[in-house]
Order: sequence, then structure tokens, then C-alpha cells
Amino acid sequence: MAKEKTAYVCENCGYDSQKWLGKCPSCGQWNTFKEVKVAASTSRSVATSASRGALTALSAKPLKLKDIADRELPRIDMHDSELNRVLGGGLVPGSIVLLGGEPGIGKSTLSLQTALRLTDKEILYVSGEESSHQLKMRAQRLAANINIHGTGDSVTVLCETSLEKIIDQMNELNPELVVIDSIQTIASDNIETAPGNITQVRECAAALLRYAKTTGTPVILIGHITKDGTLAGPKILEHIVDTVIQFEGDNHYQYRILRSIKNRFGSTSELGIYEMGQNGLREVVNPSELLLTKDHEGLSGVAISSAIEGARPFMLETQALVSTAAYGTPQRSATGFDQRRLNMLLAVLEKRVGFKLIQKDVFINIAGGLRVTDLAMDLSIIAAVLSSNVDTAIETDYCMAGEVGLSGEVRPVARIEQRISEAEKLGFKHFILPAHNMQGIDTKKYKIELIPVKRVEEALRALFG
Repeated sequence: MAKEKTAYVCENCGYDSQKWLGKCPSCGQWNTFKEVKVAASTSRSVATSASRGALTALSAKPLKLKDIADRELPRIDMHDSELNRVLGGGLVPGSIVLLGGEPGIGKSTLSLQTALRLTDKEILYVSGEESSHQLKMRAQRLAANINIHGTGDSVTVLCETSLEKIIDQMNELNPELVVIDSIQTIASDNIETAPGNITQVRECAAALLRYAKTTGTPVILIGHITKDGTLAGPKILEHIVDTVIQFEGDNHYQYRILRSIKNRFGSTSELGIYEMGQNGLREVVNPSELLLTKDHEGLSGVAISSAIEGARPFMLETQALVSTAAYGTPQRSATGFDQRRLNMLLAVLEKRVGFKLIQKDVFINIAGGLRVTDLAMDLSIIAAVLSSNVDTAIETDYCMAGEVGLSGEVRPVARIEQRISEAEKLGFKHFILPAHNMQGIDTKKYKIELIPVKRVEEALRALFG
């Protein structure tokens, strides 16, 4: 029997120490060290079990960069345009993907729904949280979705939490895709700690990574989220995997946002939008039509902005409410928008334009529950705030895009032609944009009226006269 030893591991970043420390020297967090028991042969036994029965990897040899074969791996079509976009065009063979999100957000639903769609692949779905009967009931409910035509013949369900038994089944079945739901419930028999412990999560993820790389089988890991909104487990878990995607949204809201946090095979600026329904998650192909309210005519404090997240443009409804402060200190609140940037824009509106908002409460909301970081939203934020302040509605056929600087100038934004085309497609008649973006634009090919502005005052004059 190997002699056990005690170590202290940081829950936040995975840094280990021989003694307890109040502050982690790696990540700087306080009171994050937990005592764990580690066997001397843990890492060797767990890693060896992962490669048992798998394809034998060639001995690693140093190669010149010019001598490495240039080949592009064919991606696996997930039959889900939103998921393919976030992954960078599909799932890469041999990759390992970590899918995280709040409880009940739809992680397991998306994974099982995707598995049912892949009727041409042999899939092993490992569940450590639900029984086989629960999975059967969910699969029957998801099969009612008109976009799913599979009967589940290609999906094999394994309800197991032992890492060694799971790898034995993977070596026996040779699946073309493995889904682990979830990594926090999987434990190795060679480590005498509870499932979900830092050591367990790290070693199990490393073993599954070794299996994925040696066999070329893609693995999808479902992960839990802490109360702070970060992925549970050591930070090294995010370093081990190839791609980290996260589900966002309110459990009580119908829209779900799928974001890529890390992607070794694609861009991290892409996002996918889903709508949660009774029959599972439905892809939102054109989010602009769903995010815009059709009956806001005559309502003040509403401005339409053309935003871009990743490669897709869509129109967003910015809502603002300005009222007299009921208490001594005025409130500044923003939902779906950076509150620090809101404070800056309010300062610009007061200093450069002359509207006094120091004794007013200002509330901002991005309709649809989206969180947008596009700087082109600045102009619509200022327009919505001023519209609510003077209680004058903005005409519904106006939309805008532009970054606002500290001196009140409207700065140019990227990919303006895509924004204009999206606005024209949705029936808008007037588009306010930075004057600098007019350079190189063929105005003859657009039927929408383009209104170039250099300063915030010009934009407000075009909206309110």
C-alpha cells in the first residue's frame, strides 16, 4: 500500500502546498486552501487507467516546425447551427469541451438534444446525476421537437460515477462521441476523496483528456457553476480542456445565451442564442425579430441599436427610465450593460450636452436578457436616457450605432455595412452612424437613409429636432 500524504490545495486555482496558507500565492485569494489526502501513486495509476485498451500513442520525438504535416481535421457537424458557430464550425475530433452553466439553465438538455440529433454517430452518454429512466423520459420529451428526427438508437446510456468503470466501457464500446454529465460527479477509485474534490476533478479530467487525445474521440464535459458564476473546480480544469463554453441567462427567462470563453480551434467572440420551450432548446436563427418589441410606438426611453457579437449583427432594444431621485443619493442601475460605462456616458451627457442628471435616478435595461459589450451601444444608451428624461418618444423607424468619446464625439465602429444591411432588412428607414464610417460606403446600394453625425448633439438633434 502506498503511503498517504496530506496536502493543501487552493479551491480557486489548484495551487498546492505542504502547509496551510491564509492567502494563495498564485491567485491572491484568501481562505481557499483545503486539506486533501493524496496517495503517492495517484497520478500514475489514474493516467495509466485512461490509456488502457486505447490506441498506443507513438513515442514523442522532437520535430522541426517545417517538418510537421499540415493537415486540417474534418469537423463533426452537430446539426445545430448555433452550437456549430460557438465551437468554430463544428466539433473537432479528439477535442475535449467543457460546458458550464447555472443549475437548470439547460446544459443536460442541450447535450442530450445534440446526441439525439447525431443519428450517424455512436454516442456514449455517461450520467452521474440522473437515472436511466429519467434520461429516457427527457429523451421522449425532446424527441417531440420537430427538429429532432432520431429515435435514440445510436445513443448508449451509462449511469456510473467510477472513472475506471467508465473508461472500461469506453474502451469496449469505442464510441464516436462521449458526454460526461457531470465531471463533478465522477471519481477515481485510486483517490480517497469525495467526488467533486479538487484532486478528483483534476485527475479525472486529465484521464479523460488522455483518452480523447489517444483515441481521437471528442469528449463533452458538463461542469457545475459556483455561486460567484465561475466554473466549479480548480482553474487548471479550464486549462486542460480545449474549449470552454458557458450557458447564460435567467432560469425564468425564455432566452439562453451560449458563449465561448476559450476555444483552441475557433474564435471566442461568437455566441449562440436559444429559446427554452416545452420541447427543449430551439435555435434562434434571427434574434433581431425576437428581441425587438413591436408595440413601443409612442413610448419614451426606447432606442434601437445595431450591435454585433462575434460575426452576427442584430438589433437590440435599449430601455431607459429617468426619474427624480427619491433619496439623497441618485441611483444608477444597468441590466445587460456595463454600469461603469453608463456612469461615463451620463457624465458626457451632462458635461458636453448640458443636461443635468445629477439629481435623477437612471435605470438601463437591454431587452431580451442579453449582456452586450459592443461599444456601438453608446449612442443608443444616450438617446434612450434623454428620451426618458424629456418624456419624448423616438420614432420607431430610427436605429443607430456609434461609440461616444469623453469629449462628446461619435467615434467610428467596426463592420458598419453589416449593421446597415441588418437594419434595412428589418424595415428601418433611418440609420444614425458616425461620420467617419461614411468613407468607402456605397450609399446607392442602400434604400435606408444614412445620417452621419460627428458629435452627440448632432445625433440628438436628428432624433428630437
